[in-house]
Amino acid sequence: MIRPANTRDAEAIATIYNHYIVHTPVTFETEPVSAAEMAARIHEIVQASLPWLVVEDQDVIAGYAYASKWKGRCAYRYSAETTVYLDAGACGRGLGKRLYEALIAELQRLGFHVVIGGIALPNEASVALHETLGFEPVARFREVGFKFEQWLDVGYWQRLL
Repeated sequence: MIRPANTRDAEAIATIYNHYIVHTPVTFETEPVSAAEMAARIHEIVQASLPWLVVEDQDVIAGYAYASKWKGRCAYRYSAETTVYLDAGACGRGLGKRLYEALIAELQRLGFHVVIGGIALPNEASVALHETLGFEPVARFREVGFKFEQWLDVGYWQRLL
């Protein structure tokens, strides 16, 4: 089941995200996020009238996706950046694709024109997900992140809605 997130989901979402912070370079955050901090992030997105969704698998949150403003200037108001994370044990079952499709559908409903996904590279699974959903690569910034004693690139993919 895919549904809108709320602040009561913050602990489960923080647990999912913290795995990626601690064990992978796919997020450039380096310190785990508390449930309270995650609740504040959820609240901020929802207050901005942007979607934050969760996918439940057997009544347990198995992943989340949300959209944020691409940039703050008014002319960017029809462009959104997306984020999708799955519980490490939920990968490879199509949940991420269904969740991302639901997020894109909600952004279309809200009148957005462009969806942008940023990916820390290398990340073959995320690249494949984005390209399966019709995103095209548009930029690569070399060595803009430093985590786990290595320089990391970030690529951007976009899809016109």
